[in-house]
Amino acid sequence: MMTSGVQAQGNAPTVQTVAPAATTAPAGNPVEAAPPAADATPSAAVEPVLPAHDLSVMGMYDQAHWVVKAVMLVLLAASFVTWTILLFKIVEIAGAKRRLSRAAHAIREGETLPAVAKMLSGRRDPASFMVAAALDEVRKSEAALDVAGASGVKERVRSLMERTEAQAGRRMRKGTGMLASIGSVGPFVGLFGTVWGIMNAFIGIAESNTTNLAVVAPGIAEALLATALGLVAAIPAVVIYNAFARQIAAYRQALGDAGAGIERLVSRDLDFRHLPHHPTAAE
Repeated sequence: MMTSGVQAQGNAPTVQTVAPAATTAPAGNPVEAAPPAADATPSAAVEPVLPAHDLSVMGMYDQAHWVVKAVMLVLLAASFVTWTILLFKIVEIAGAKRRLSRAAHAIREGETLPAVAKMLSGRRDPASFMVAAALDEVRKSEAALDVAGASGVKERVRSLMERTEAQAGRRMRKGTGMLASIGSVGPFVGLFGTVWGIMNAFIGIAESNTTNLAVVAPGIAEALLATALGLVAAIPAVVIYNAFARQIAAYRQALGDAGAGIERLVSRDLDFRHLPHHPTAAE
């Protein structure tokens, strides 16, 4: 019996899977491996955490070196002295000018030295003292006037006027020397504090091994505060000193005018002392 050309197999035919052929790259352009995918958000750079600084005036003072603090306190004390002298000298000069104005008016309006001395009796201003001193000198020299003449009396009275004027000027200048010292020395004291503070700031830079401006700036600002205080103390002192110097010079000039008026009274009394109608003849 004829058999069929295709016989049934006991086992199912095996299906073989053929892998796809690798794609061959063109010559001279090899395929490179793709880089690993990067994160969508790159990581932020880590910045060093800097110490916080209080850059107010009190904050800079608290953080400054003790030498700089001492300089600041000295300058603040000098500024306090300046304004204290200002208040006292304003009152003193105003009172002295008012008293001198009254005495000068009496000297201008008086006809004789004894009459002016009577009007200014009991006053304690320099012009009143000059009148009393001139009258006392004339009375002490009365016995020798007819023999020695009046020139010696006039010279002695002029000497009294000049010495009294100089003494009053020295009294009015008290305190102004301190203003001159503060005005001339104050900026240099502040500069010393600044130099010291900047030196310490540079030492801190060297120790921290960084030149970050946020680290350097606070120390320099604290140092410059000393210079600022030096100027705050010195500038008003110079201005106030110059103002007082002008007022004292004007006061001395007015006092000199009063002294000249007293000398004129003395000269007039000496010339008219023998005339019966003159008030000094009866004395």
